[in-house]
Amino acid sequence: SCVPTGNCSVPISEIISVEETELNKKQRNIGKWQKMTKLHAFTVYYVKKAQNHRWRCSDVTFWCVDEHLCNQWIQTLKELLELQKSRPKQLLVYINPYGGKRQGKRIYEQKVAPLFSLASISTDVVITEHANHAKDNLFEVNIYKYDGVVCVGGDGMFSEVMHGLIGRIQKDSGIDQNNPKASLVQCNIRIGIIPAGSTDCICYSTVGISDPVTSALHIIVGDCQPLDVSSVHHNNTFLKYSVSLLGYGFYGDILKDSEKKRWMGPMRYDYSGFKTFLSHHYYEGTIAYQPAKHTLGSPRDKDSCRTGCYICKKSEQQLAEQHMDCGLKHEEGEEEWKVIKGKFLAINAVNMSCACPRSPKGLSPAAHLADGSADLILVRKCSRFDFLRYLVRHTNQDDQFDFPFVDVYRVKNFQFTSKLSEDNESNVMDIGKKRFGQFCRDHPACCCNIVNSTWNCDGETLDSSAIEVRVHCQLMKLFARGIEENCKDEAAYRQSSAEQLL
Repeated sequence: SCVPTGNCSVPISEIISVEETELNKKQRNIGKWQKMTKLHAFTVYYVKKAQNHRWRCSDVTFWCVDEHLCNQWIQTLKELLELQKSRPKQLLVYINPYGGKRQGKRIYEQKVAPLFSLASISTDVVITEHANHAKDNLFEVNIYKYDGVVCVGGDGMFSEVMHGLIGRIQKDSGIDQNNPKASLVQCNIRIGIIPAGSTDCICYSTVGISDPVTSALHIIVGDCQPLDVSSVHHNNTFLKYSVSLLGYGFYGDILKDSEKKRWMGPMRYDYSGFKTFLSHHYYEGTIAYQPAKHTLGSPRDKDSCRTGCYICKKSEQQLAEQHMDCGLKHEEGEEEWKVIKGKFLAINAVNMSCACPRSPKGLSPAAHLADGSADLILVRKCSRFDFLRYLVRHTNQDDQFDFPFVDVYRVKNFQFTSKLSEDNESNVMDIGKKRFGQFCRDHPACCCNIVNSTWNCDGETLDSSAIEVRVHCQLMKLFARGIEENCKDEAAYRQSSAEQLL
């Protein structure tokens, strides 16, 4: 069903609201209508799609002299909107007023709240006052009365809300998060991201743009995008969840250095990135992984994850069939582990492409949002020049895995142990206290002691250099629809796919 707007049509699913409209004198004095004594009108607010996945709220007003006909239209459209059961009616909103450029509160009040009000969505708003405020609050409130949780901030704010929501669901379901082999309970309360931080990678990779209005409209129309989540453990102790990047070596070192320079703002990442590149540290360790045999795609194919992704749907089905056929424990125990030892400049595991404006393709262009796997990227020790060539490929269209020192695998589980942990059989408490003697690349005679790297877990540091990671297929859901294909003739496409109303 759709509403005509000139020469195109809009699906009911993309109408925001319908309101009766009072026509003023200026509007009434239009051509043949100026002699009419009484006009009746209604306005349809709808999603207008612009370039680069940007959405905007547009409107069109219809008027006529027949009051009954006008009311019929309004009533019919409102009834059709009521049938859109996936739309949220009540939301819990967390705003980080300190993140990014400290614009979260202003962005929400000026750009988002008016749209929620227009769509008749009621909200309970919490302004966070300290780290983990949202996470702690989610363990206390009655989350089940809400249709979703919205976070206004950057990737850090999203991570906090995600940890609170998933943790709460596991607690209420009696699941021990410290058990790395526990089957976690799916979180059906959707999370919406209103980007207002210094990094909005998750929003960019799931919507296609980092824009508050676009994200608000995705929430209003009730979009739903399942998302894989990786759990990170050490010695049967739960550490973190990750949905985008787990990075050891290069990306871990950048994060660790940039944390000391928060006063620089977003520019700190450029500074720390350049400094880390010049230091050119490599780290020795062992990686064991289980291949994701249930997935249809591979990291080096050209099948990008898009709205309604066929690979995600089929991979989910095949994974479910595997579990039913032989049981989760049996299947995990029987499936082979592959082991790789080496010296690495970077070890990256990504659950999504990790695309952003600077790297439009991301760290793994063909990674999928909901196929129950992660792409494990190993960058072995190489020259500075070769490593620079690899980094530059993230900004252009060349195959970034086409280097002899880069390996990529699609995995469902993996473990990493640094050489330090292997040699000392250390636990999580004394990893940071011990050092591993390693020859510097540029000064092989000096025997410099270089500390282990740090794991970058979605922009937060993890000091444990021995971890166990498991991908949980579609553990949570976002108010998003993935990145839509660019349709050259969208108006014609909509006209053919939508039925005309009345």
